[in-house]
Amino acid sequence: MKKPTVCVFCGSSSGKNPEYVKEAANTGRLLAQNNIDLIYGGASIGVMTAVADSVLENGGDVYGVMPQDLVNREVAHPDLTRLFITNSMHERKALMANLSDAFIALPGGFGTYEELFEALTWSQLEMHNKPIYLLNTAGYYDPFLALTEHGIAEGFIGESNRNLFKTVDTSEELIRELTAAFQTRKTV
Repeated sequence: MKKPTVCVFCGSSSGKNPEYVKEAANTGRLLAQNNIDLIYGGASIGVMTAVADSVLENGGDVYGVMPQDLVNREVAHPDLTRLFITNSMHERKALMANLSDAFIALPGGFGTYEELFEALTWSQLEMHNKPIYLLNTAGYYDPFLALTEHGIAEGFIGESNRNLFKTVDTSEELIRELTAAFQTRKTV
């Protein structure tokens, strides 16, 4: 039987708060310990490498997806289970989505936001029904949650769209939610 996979969107920098890297590493450890494979952008920098290294150090499988031009800049992680090389960022995101059973957003910048928004939009348009989680480390996603509520209040986001994602505060809570979602999907 195929192991479940989760696509993690996260920063190529480490951010200013050391909790971001610490919680990313804890997430990676828990993914590996719960036999969940990691799909991510394939980089060897920032929060991205923290989660990937932790999965690998704990015996898990990590699949990176990276466009050739980023590989040429030598930011690709050298020790992945497998690195998929694409021709463009569009191909990268499509492949990451196709390989994944769920999505997680850890702290990150514009790239993380863009990937998260695309997964949310695709869910809203019923292009997928995969669970989406925000790991709200140190309240990082509080402004996003406020923005979402503002969009709902102003009539640009439907109230039911609050259900497109779930926010969790710890890696442990995230893993409980993921494993429950994977169990539910197996029995449906």
